[in-house]
Amino acid sequence: MRDITIKICGLSTEETMRTALDEGVDMVGLVFFPKSPRHVSLSAAAHLADMARGKAEIVALTVNMDLDGLSRIKELVRPDWFQLHGSEPVEAIAAIKVMHQVKIMKALAISELADLEQAHMYGAVADRILFDAKPPSGSELPGGNGVSFDWTLLKDLDLAKPFMLSGGLTTENVSEAIEQSGAAAIDVSSGVEREKGVKDSDLIRRFVAAARGVTVAGE
Repeated sequence: MRDITIKICGLSTEETMRTALDEGVDMVGLVFFPKSPRHVSLSAAAHLADMARGKAEIVALTVNMDLDGLSRIKELVRPDWFQLHGSEPVEAIAAIKVMHQVKIMKALAISELADLEQAHMYGAVADRILFDAKPPSGSELPGGNGVSFDWTLLKDLDLAKPFMLSGGLTTENVSEAIEQSGAAAIDVSSGVEREKGVKDSDLIRRFVAAARGVTVAGE
């Protein structure tokens, strides 16, 4: 069995949150971005976070959110992490980290080797870097688009901070993605959905098993 950190992002129902926790995932992500089909209200997120507290790390995903919005999330949801998935500058991330005393995961869009240069800059202030694929042309979503990038770009990457692999991961390709990238941590959203924004408990179970290198009975 692989020792891999697994994050399920965009959870929005009690059933799928319970499934993720029962499968022992390490991180659960709650999305605060109204344009996303995975967006949750503060009250719903607070309830889901309470389900997860003490069982998995709680990640609040935001996109270029102002300080007041982050403060409300911190107060009501009490996440362990802010995942910043927009164009937040380094200086803003440093300020958010000091103000809210939470860990910061900075998402970066990748399509070629030159895109990795920004990771060293953000690594100076973020606690973890999340590498995601660049969104398709015309997409309003910075992530969760079901597209991937060349995973070999991350092989032997020398970063001061740990990184997480995201973008287009599915039950069918996650094992290959881990091998090609050398990632010790992975993040999935659309890859465990039966339709856009709707997580599927069976797909969550199968994805976690595939990521860990476990054969599912009957397959």
